[in-house]
Amino acid sequence: MDFKTLDLILRDLIDVNDTSANYPIMIRGRHGIGKSQLVYQLGERLGMKVIERRASQMQEGDLVGMPKQAPSWTEQGTEYASFNSFGWFVECCENPRILFFDEVDRGQQVIRQGIMELTDSRKLFGKTLHPGTIIVAAVNGGKYGSEYQVGEMDPAELDRWTVYDVEPSVEDWLAWAKDEVHPVMWNFINHNRDHLEHKGSFEPDEVYPSRRAVVRLDSVLSRGNYYVKTKEKLDSIMNLAMGFLGLGTAVAFREFIMNYEFQLTVEDIVDSGRYKETEAWGINDHLAMTVKIGNSGVLTQELTDHQLKNVANYFVMLPSEAAAKFWILFCGSEEDDYQNPNLVKFSKTVAFNGLKVAEHYSQILTGNVISDK
Repeated sequence: MDFKTLDLILRDLIDVNDTSANYPIMIRGRHGIGKSQLVYQLGERLGMKVIERRASQMQEGDLVGMPKQAPSWTEQGTEYASFNSFGWFVECCENPRILFFDEVDRGQQVIRQGIMELTDSRKLFGKTLHPGTIIVAAVNGGKYGSEYQVGEMDPAELDRWTVYDVEPSVEDWLAWAKDEVHPVMWNFINHNRDHLEHKGSFEPDEVYPSRRAVVRLDSVLSRGNYYVKTKEKLDSIMNLAMGFLGLGTAVAFREFIMNYEFQLTVEDIVDSGRYKETEAWGINDHLAMTVKIGNSGVLTQELTDHQLKNVANYFVMLPSEAAAKFWILFCGSEEDDYQNPNLVKFSKTVAFNGLKVAEHYSQILTGNVISDK
């Protein structure tokens, strides 16, 4: 599932007012897709502090705690050792927290056994988690486990968790990154979606792109002012990109920057009507432009008849998949409860092919599109 779907599920799964049904949650997926960030976003939305522990770095003593300096005594006078729990665990016992165990499937077996006790009985060495504390884990196992040096989880261990496999979409990243990365990087990914992350098998020691690596490269380029006069810095940009994204994506990024000024903008389509220049585009180019138009916010403004005509002319040139996405930008999806102020006029606008937009979209839905470019 994508992050949007998972977010909806978590909203139903977690109830801060009825903590009796807040069961442990495990998020599985490839590296660098934003699993940890999702947990912190969840904490921010719920107003809960996140306590993070890396299971891969924990030793048995990290769960048991430190021995008390003074011994304890039973009622019969027998001396025994007892332990003081570490602050992170005490905090989760005394306050409602999100207890986040990252890299659980990379942890030692003794650590995973201790976490199993927490997920099962919510107790550890005599101390009980606060009723409002939510346990969340992130792992690389599952479908992609063979690509990583992780341990398998047997049925008894998995049964302690509510497990969700995450396969985020490019749209997930584009929606998040709109205000998080530089427009050049955003547009590069929008137009080169296969370079957001590597989907095939991984060769040893090879550098591949990931969502995390893209954001880190963007941060370095912004900090170093590389987005100013980019054509004068192409070699430096490519060398930097190779370290984060690998050679193939670095070459594609360099080429994109070289031709960046020749891309059509939202204004070129909506205001200037340069739709004929998209005739040779492929599906990915049209999807990229569709996302750009949607994110620009221009469709939520009242358009002139001239602008509506331009948009209609571009709309009838779109492949069916892109046209369906473009239509949702006007109508909104069912969960959006949204009515675009341009929808009625847009539906009645006649495009260059002689059809009203609504008639053309009807042909798309019935599979009877007549192409006349």
